[in-house]
Amino acid sequence: MSISAADFGKVAVVMGGFAAEREVSLISGKAVLEGLQSKGIDAHAIDLDRDVVSTLKQGGFDRVFNVVHGRGGEDGQLSGTLDLLKMPYTGSGVLGCALAMDKYRTKQIWQSLNLPTPNYLLIESKAQLADAAKLGFPLMLKAALEGSSIGVVKVSNEQALEAAWEEASACNSHVIAEQFVDGGGVEYTCSILGDRALPLIALHAKNDFYDYEAKYLADDTEYRVPCGLDETKEAEIQALCLKAFKAVDAKGWGRVDVMLDQAANPWLIEVNTVPGMTSHSLVPMAAKAVGLSFADLVWEVLAQTLEVGHG
Repeated sequence: MSISAADFGKVAVVMGGFAAEREVSLISGKAVLEGLQSKGIDAHAIDLDRDVVSTLKQGGFDRVFNVVHGRGGEDGQLSGTLDLLKMPYTGSGVLGCALAMDKYRTKQIWQSLNLPTPNYLLIESKAQLADAAKLGFPLMLKAALEGSSIGVVKVSNEQALEAAWEEASACNSHVIAEQFVDGGGVEYTCSILGDRALPLIALHAKNDFYDYEAKYLADDTEYRVPCGLDETKEAEIQALCLKAFKAVDAKGWGRVDVMLDQAANPWLIEVNTVPGMTSHSLVPMAAKAVGLSFADLVWEVLAQTLEVGHG
């Protein structure tokens, strides 16, 4: 059955919000809005605030394209609100968003299913930093409830642990220490669209790792599509990423980040249920590799809200 722009009705592109990723979300939201409008869809920008329920009801909206990165939009809060309103929305539901947003619980689930993820430890106080050191150096300290690499610090030695802890815990008290995977300066990401794993993207950042600056500000971050792996290896990693995505009940679209160690063994890092949609972003890049323009991509994501049982 063919879908027309009119079938979507009035669409709210919900963006912004009040989390640390607000500015990036506004940029993503503007791009999504323009992409939908270019396809003739009656789409409108809504900045997430505490009055979003009345805004959506009074505005007569039929469905929501959620492009709020981080807490408030990517952690299940917006999904739950929209469920109560019986308003279809893009992406994962409450459970998928909440689990994927929490790096600690995501890793617990992966471990329970014997999916490969680096060793880790929940650090709830400064007194536990000595335990973190037992993971070996370098290691990563991560604010477990943030995205866009906010609150992520690479730690090279025990002397640097306390300062890294202060930086990570300033974002939220939920911090994990994670064993560092030496990928030779290359990281991989797998975009998910429906039940498809899109081509892997290989990333090479000039910084120590693919941090906030490398993601959104730097012009010297290198991206490779095709990723450079042989077809068999790429297919193996795509299948692993799909399994990891579904393990946390993520749906619709998203992204799974993965590292390969020096022996080419894959290690799952995290799931993003509302990935970036900026000019530097990875999901649009992967979609382009399979012939989907940005406008085609956002149409396909939104079209999932017309499916029975989604959103």
